[in-house]
This record gives sequence, structure tokens and C-alpha cells, in this order.
Amino acid sequence: MKKLITTFLFPIAASAADLETKSFLVSIKSNCGEGDVSCNQLIYKGTSKKSGNTITLKGSSWHTLCSDGITPCRFLGYKFKNGNITYYVHQDGLLEVVHDRGKILVSEQGKWQE
Repeated sequence: MKKLITTFLFPIAASAADLETKSFLVSIKSNCGEGDVSCNQLIYKGTSKKSGNTITLKGSSWHTLCSDGITPCRFLGYKFKNGNITYYVHQDGLLEVVHDRGKILVSEQGKWQE
């Protein structure tokens, strides 16, 4: 499973994944080793198609936890924090930007680029 997750989102010998939604271009780069189940060395670069403004954030992979409450289990996507705002990039290409009070600021389905 460890290698499958990495191969799906970061193909062999690659360390980036690009997502395009209606309004945004998102690039996620990994500084973790190939085959790592979880990674807390990810870089998010998001660009607005409308304004051209770009934001760069540090973050981590996002998983459910196994029954022991510690071990990462199912891969959900990526999570990046910017103060009280969290950027979620789901495995299926959904981009969500959420205020810590639960208000959804952005929710757009995108497509992973090859």
C-alpha cells in the first residue's frame, strides 16, 4: 500500500502533482522519500486563474488513522495551513479552503494533470 499511494500521486521518479480546477492551478511538491506512507514536507503552490495571485504553503499528507490511533491508514489527500485557514486537496481532486470555524471559502472539483 505504501508504494501504491506514492505511485498514484507521485509517479516513479517524479516529486510533483498538479491539479487544475475551474479557478485555480495547484502544484504539490514532495520533499519526502519515495514510498513514504506519510509526508510532512510538502509544498503547495496555488495560483488564481482570475487574478494571477499565488500562495505557497507548507503542509503534509492527510490520512485516516488505523485502529491504534497512531498509524496512518487510508490516504485522503493533502493538508496545508495558513493561519486559521486550511487548504485541503483531496485524493479525488477536490480543492477545499476552509476557515477554522467551519466556513467553506472554496470548494472546487479539479482534475489531476498527467
